Amino acid sequence: MKAILIEQEVTKGQILNHHAEVRNLPEDVLDGAAAPAADAAVPAMTVDVLFSGVNYKDGLAVGGRPGVLRTSPIIPGIDLVGRVRESADPWFSPGDLVVLTGGGIGESLNGGLAERARVSSEYLILVPGGITARQAAAIGTAGFTAMLSVLTLEREGVTPADGPVVVTGAAGGVGSIAVAVLAKLGYEVTALSGRADSQGDYLRKLGAANVIDRSDMDQPGPPLQKRRWGGGLDTVGSTVLANVLAQTRDGGAVTTCGLTAGSDLPATVMPFILRGVTVAGVSSVYTSRSIREIVWNRLATDLDLSLLDSMTTEIGLDDVPQRAAEILDGSVRGRTVVAIGR
Repeated sequence: MKAILIEQEVTKGQILNHHAEVRNLPEDVLDGAAAPAADAAVPAMTVDVLFSGVNYKDGLAVGGRPGVLRTSPIIPGIDLVGRVRESADPWFSPGDLVVLTGGGIGESLNGGLAERARVSSEYLILVPGGITARQAAAIGTAGFTAMLSVLTLEREGVTPADGPVVVTGAAGGVGSIAVAVLAKLGYEVTALSGRADSQGDYLRKLGAANVIDRSDMDQPGPPLQKRRWGGGLDTVGSTVLANVLAQTRDGGAVTTCGLTAGSDLPATVMPFILRGVTVAGVSSVYTSRSIREIVWNRLATDLDLSLLDSMTTEIGLDDVPQRAAEILDGSVRGRTVVAIGR
């Protein structure tokens, strides 16, 4: 089977040797160290992969950056969409169209950048009706995380009536889908991007009412600032997130799910204790199947699939290393799907 294989040597957290290439591999590689653990309660399944994707984590893994891969050798790819080939789980039957985002694939387990995958059924779900295989891959981890963030804002009581909602890193995968979903739900969306000049028209097409440059928010500011946002959906972290919190209105909420600007948070407790602002972390990797079904059903109704198609670029396996490099240097917008076998 054709797949991307990463082999690397790591010592004390430092990557000494790293090699990622497209190869023709024997299928028994799926039974190696990066195979799902044998568990009668959560059986492994074999899936013929149709599409995968290239997310920021995939860019880090393929590009030889630390912090993602837990074993070597490994097939990367934190998303996959395909048809069930073999199933020991009565929930699924051969031929079912399924999607898996996260669950450890592409990090500690072999992932979706291969023609075939052997995965645990624990985090696998059926693709909702009305969503094609390609669209499910375009949604992927990024869209799943975006929708999970929107549901978190709703849970915290943020409504369109509370005022503008800011989305940071808006031209990226999570940000693009978040802008589209929030706008369709009636929120006034302000899109913040480091590429506001070049991506402004794109973001307004997705539904952003306003587009501002990240330079307006990436310098340290006072612990409390002018109230601007009813809520926020942050994908970049660091000083940007600190400023979003400082500008959020009383009782507002901000979700955080990324760290492209840094893992630090140079903030104070002032927004929390004087304005009652909530910051809510969003992690999608090990979300339960029941929550996954809720999220994907909301995506089927609350995401304009024509907009999703317009923000999606399709590549083949051979193109993944180049696309990974482009993601790391910040030159990719929207979503990238990998057509396996193209």
